[in-house]
Formats: sequence, C-alpha cells, structure tokens
Amino acid sequence: MSSKWLPAAGAGRGLALAQLANAVGDGAFVVTSALFFTRVVGLSEAEVGLGLTVAWLVGFLAGVPLGNLADRRGARGVAVLLAVSTAVSVSAFLFVRSFPLFVIAAIAYACSQTGLTAARQALLAGLIAPAERTRIRAFLQATVNGGLAVGALAGGVALKFDTEAAYLTVFALDGVSFLLAAWLLHRVPRVAVSVRVAGEPRLAVLRDRPYAVLALLNSIMLLFMPLLSLIGPLWIVTRTDAPSWAVASLMIVNTLGVTFFQVRVARGVRDLRTATRAIRYGGVAMLGACAVFAVTALDMNSWAAAATVVVASALLTLGEMKAASGAWEISFGLAPADKQGQYQGFFGTGPAIARMLGPALLTTVVLGWGPIGWIAVGALFLGTSALTGPAVKWAARTRAVSVDGSVASV
Repeated sequence: MSSKWLPAAGAGRGLALAQLANAVGDGAFVVTSALFFTRVVGLSEAEVGLGLTVAWLVGFLAGVPLGNLADRRGARGVAVLLAVSTAVSVSAFLFVRSFPLFVIAAIAYACSQTGLTAARQALLAGLIAPAERTRIRAFLQATVNGGLAVGALAGGVALKFDTEAAYLTVFALDGVSFLLAAWLLHRVPRVAVSVRVAGEPRLAVLRDRPYAVLALLNSIMLLFMPLLSLIGPLWIVTRTDAPSWAVASLMIVNTLGVTFFQVRVARGVRDLRTATRAIRYGGVAMLGACAVFAVTALDMNSWAAAATVVVASALLTLGEMKAASGAWEISFGLAPADKQGQYQGFFGTGPAIARMLGPALLTTVVLGWGPIGWIAVGALFLGTSALTGPAVKWAARTRAVSVDGSVASV
C-alpha cells in the first residue's frame, strides 16, 4: 500500500525520493539565487536577468534533443547523467566571478534541468503502467512542493545571515542534493531503449501538429506560474489595501494545497476524456481566481482584503491542480511509447515559455488594465481550457487511441 506522502515501495517511490532530493535544491536556489548572483558573484541585476534569460532560452531548445537522447540511450542513465551535470553546474556558481563564465554555468544548469525533467518523465512512462502514471505523477508533484518548502527554509536561513559564507553553503548543499538525486535515480530499474526505424524522422514530435497545439495550450495554462510568483505580489502591494504579509499567503496556500491535495485531485483522471474534463474545471477555477483578484481593488479594510487574497490563491491553486492532472494524462497518453523522452521534453517546454513570456504579457494586461485585465486573463484561461477537448480529439484521431483510453481503429 502507498503511504499518504509516497507511492508504494518500488519504482514510483524511488522516483518520488529522487524528486524530493532535487526539489530541496531547487527551493534553496529559487530563494537565494538573486542575492547570491549579485552579492557573491558580483553581477548587476541587469546582467543576472540577461544571463538567466539566455540560459533558459537555450535550455528550452535543448529539451527535445535531450529527451530524444533518453529514448535512444536509456532514460535512467541519461537522467543520472543530467542530475550529476546539474550538480556540477550549480557547484560552478561557487567559483565563477565574471559575466561570461556566469552565462556558461547558467546555460549548463538550464540545459541540465530541462533535460533531466524530460528524462525523468520518460523513466516514469517506462516504469509505471499507463493507468497509474497520472496518480504517480501527482505524488511526485506533491513531493516536489514539500521539497521546495524545505529548500526555501534553508534558503531563508541564508537570507537571515546574509553573508557570503551562508550563500556559499546553501549553493553547496544544492549541488549535493542533485548528487543524492542521481544516486536515487540510479537505484530504480532500467527502461528499455527504443530503436529508431529507418526513414523515421529523428525528432518526430516536431512534426506532430496536434501534440504541438496541445503543448501550446498547456503553456498558456501555465501562465498561472508568473501570476502567482510575480504579478499577484505586485498587485497586492500596489493595488490593494491588504497588508504586506498577504504576499506570502499566495505561496503558502499554493504550497500547502498542492502538497496535501494534489494526489486526491488527480484520482478522477483516468483517461483522455477525464483529463480534458479536469482541465475545463481548472479553467473555471482560474477564471474564478482572477475575478476574486479583481475584487481586491475595491475599497475594503486590510483584513477583508487579505482574506480575499487567500480565497483567490486557493482558487488558483485548485485550478493549477486540476489543469496539471489533466495535462499529465494527455502528455503521456498521446505520446508514442518508444518516444516518451522527446515528447515529454517538448511538452515540458511549457514552464520555460510561461516564465519567458508571462511576466511582460501579464504585467501589461493586469497591472496596466486593472480589474478588467484580471477578467481578461481569466477569460484566456477559460477559453484555453475549452479548446483542449477538441485538440485532444484531433490528436486521438491521428493515432491508435481514443479519448476514453481504449485502442481505436486506424
């Protein structure tokens, strides 16, 4: 039997423990990276922004080739290699003190991270039965949030001391966490290597138009990420009467919500039909969250404003969990069994796209248009979620699968 926090003993639990290890490192990185790069590495804020933008752009382009490498050379071995390379690139930050070297290390880090994500997904697809993949993926997501919280606490200690030694220690621990993840990944079983058929395109996913449309729709739904981490906090501080601590409630509600309820929310997702329904519900919840955020612009006392922010955050978190559950089922269910690495690498570019394009777009719409901007963003989520169903049916018609998960005639 599975525990409340981890899958049953076996491959799923091994993947969850590896995910927990590197999530701790990611949490520490997110909390401390900006100050580390400016105060320890000695870069300007503009240099940090430019360097990371370039790095994640290259990482975005590397996702599919590295996922394909996992298909052809073995998902476990590639995942272990990329976890080690992530540890090496993080450790490199401890020594670089110039902008060019920082960019090189950041590119190595971004490519390793995007490739590791694709390889881990291919490993999950190869080790877990199709009917169980979304449930196990939900466990992994809950584990990630728990690990991020622990890592954020470690980063918070460094921020409290605000010394070079504290930042160096946190980054060193970050590197160690990825080495631990590599060791844990090495302990899970191997996955069979796929062989490319003669004449078959090397990166077939790039020619799969229905899947590309679904990946694009998923990228739009993932705009909730900068909404939660950047736009929401800016809105609270500049447009509402809520106290400043209400900003922290966004991440607290989200982290706790996903950690405790993601597995439960994902239980109803069993095939492509239930996946599209979950995404529709996610779009409705996100529209509701945006409408509640819009209400916070009204004249109300600080406690009422703070309570309204918490409600909005809860709705946004519910939308995230619903949409994520559906997206996992779709990404696995419509990918050929022998090409899970490259397909997951392609679908996994969504977060990078949302992080690259979301801040500028959402800042203009929400902070520029005010409450009307919130409603427009909510309508975008709702419309995107509604389009997912027809796109899934289109994709299902092009391969031997039906929306209810049964084999279709072709």
